[in-house]
Amino acid sequence: LLSLLQKWAVFALSAGSSLGCLCCLLGLAVSIGLTLGSQGRALLAPCAVSDITLAPISRECPFDPTRVYVSP
Repeated sequence: LLSLLQKWAVFALSAGSSLGCLCCLLGLAVSIGLTLGSQGRALLAPCAVSDITLAPISRECPFDPTRVYVSP
């Protein structure tokens, strides 16, 4: 009885993991499609100088694809 219960537990965990992986892959495909569809304009949209909320803090973009991050 214990062996049968373990098999069903492993099957249930495997099915849940597969479903989660499928959802992640679907989300990744949608985000890549939206990025390619907008030709990347949505990534740099917050970098407008006319944005009042970012102006007092910094003139830098919150997302800069050219910035190189170095860990100390």
